[in-house]
Amino acid sequence: MAGPCGNIKPDPAMQGNSRAVSSSQQGCHEQLEAVVRKHLAEPTRRPPAAHTRQAFEAISQRVERSGRPLVFDSFCGTGMSTALLAARHPDSLVIGIDKSAHRLGKHGPPTGDNYLLIQAECGDFWRLSQAAGWRPARHYLLYPNPWPKPGQLKRRVHGSADFSALLALGGDIELRSNWQVYVEEFRQALALAGFRADSELFTAAQPLTLFERKYAGSGHQLWRCRCQLGHNTRPRAAEHQTR
Repeated sequence: MAGPCGNIKPDPAMQGNSRAVSSSQQGCHEQLEAVVRKHLAEPTRRPPAAHTRQAFEAISQRVERSGRPLVFDSFCGTGMSTALLAARHPDSLVIGIDKSAHRLGKHGPPTGDNYLLIQAECGDFWRLSQAAGWRPARHYLLYPNPWPKPGQLKRRVHGSADFSALLALGGDIELRSNWQVYVEEFRQALALAGFRADSELFTAAQPLTLFERKYAGSGHQLWRCRCQLGHNTRPRAAEHQTR
């Protein structure tokens, strides 16, 4: 029988012996503020990828008919976290989003009726959700690729042109990483947008993802940032700051 993590088979490679994140960047990026302010002032106008628009349209009716609070699980990988979050929030509809069909294919058939897994680009999906008026009550970003090289800042969630769409969705947001710099950058990016966030070291009593299990088993420190975004695009004070 499938458990709450779906039909994913244990992978010995995910049990431990993982290297910690290595980077020549030891603190928050020196260009973080400039990049974040630019993206807050000038949100991207890039058209969503066609496959993401198709995936969004394929689930739109179900989402709008459900009437349930929404939970987004962005960068969900194999969907283990999506299934666990669905069990944690049984009255919600949880949407797991990942760009990799290969990773999503490891999940097998959903083990519950209150979650969906879709192949889509997360940033494009956020912008389509924003345009449709969807406002997730909770949004999890669990161990996105840290892109640790200094030249990769704009590939990180808070350094990307889609950061303003993430904020516009609102809700209670939680980001986790095994790289403290990433979490602290995310917290500072939220502060630049006018939001108060907390970052902390934590212990995962029940790992939500295979990576979390792997990192914990390897003795890595795990960090998280949590913030209540509410349902406004961003505070007026932050809008004034970006002009």
